[in-house]
Amino acid sequence: MGKEVILSLKNITKKFGALVALDDVSLDLYKNEVLALVGDNGAGKSTLIKIISGAIIQNRGEIYLKGRKVDFASPIEAKRAGIETVYQDLALVDSLNVANNLFLGREEKVSVLGGTLKFLRHRYMEKRSKEILDTLGITIPNIREQVKFLSGGQRQSIAVAKAAAFGKNIIILDEPTAALAVKEVGHILELVKKCKEEGISIIIITHNLEHAFMVADRFAVLRVGKKVGERLAEDTDIDEIVKLITGGTLVKNGKDGSERKIVNA
Repeated sequence: MGKEVILSLKNITKKFGALVALDDVSLDLYKNEVLALVGDNGAGKSTLIKIISGAIIQNRGEIYLKGRKVDFASPIEAKRAGIETVYQDLALVDSLNVANNLFLGREEKVSVLGGTLKFLRHRYMEKRSKEILDTLGITIPNIREQVKFLSGGQRQSIAVAKAAAFGKNIIILDEPTAALAVKEVGHILELVKKCKEEGISIIIITHNLEHAFMVADRFAVLRVGKKVGERLAEDTDIDEIVKLITGGTLVKNGKDGSERKIVNA
C-alpha cells in the first residue's frame, strides 16, 4: 500500500489447552487507516485484540509497534504505548460524571503541603474534557452529568473520546455500534471517521458488515483461528466478505476484469 506500518503482528499463535484460538496469524495495521477485523463467533477476533491490548499473552509470534518489537505484559503497558481498547461494556462508571469518566485512571491532581495532600483538578479536567469532545464533534449538554443518565450513543461516544484522547497510536473498537439506534449508529461511525482524521489508526470489530463498509479502508477476515483473507474495501463487497467468513464458494469478476475465486478458503 506504500503506507507506514504502525502495527505488525508476526505469526501470532495462541492456545488455551488443546484449543487453538489463533493459528499463525500475521497482520499489519497502517498509519491513519481503519481496519475492519471480521469473522464469525469463535474466529479468534477477541483473542487477537486482547493480545494487542496486553490482556493476554500469545504462545508464539511477535508484535512490532512502529518497527520496534514490543511485549505487553498487561493492558497498562499497552496503554502507555498509546494503544486504547473500547470493549462492549465500555468500562464507564455510571455514578461518575462525563469529565471524571474521561480521566478515569488518569486523574489530574494538585499537591499541597509538600505533597502530603493531593486534590483532583476538577476544573482543569472539565475544561480539557470539553476540548476533547469539541475536537471530535461530540455534543454532551452537561459534562457534569452522571453517565448513567446518558443515552447508549452518548455513552459510546464518551468511551471512544476517552480512547482518542489517550490512544496516541491505535484505537481498538469492539462492536461499537451494537444495540444502538439508527441515529446513534450514524454518529458513532462519523466519530470513527473523525478519529481517523485526527491521525489515529483504528481496528474495528463488528458483525455488521454494512457499518464496516461505511468506515473501513481494509478488511481482514479470520475463520477458526486463521487469517483467510485481506481485502481493500474499494476492491470487494459484502458478498465476498461473507464468503470468506463462512468458507463458501464465490466466483466473480474483479474491477480489473480478473476472475477471483474462493473455494473453501
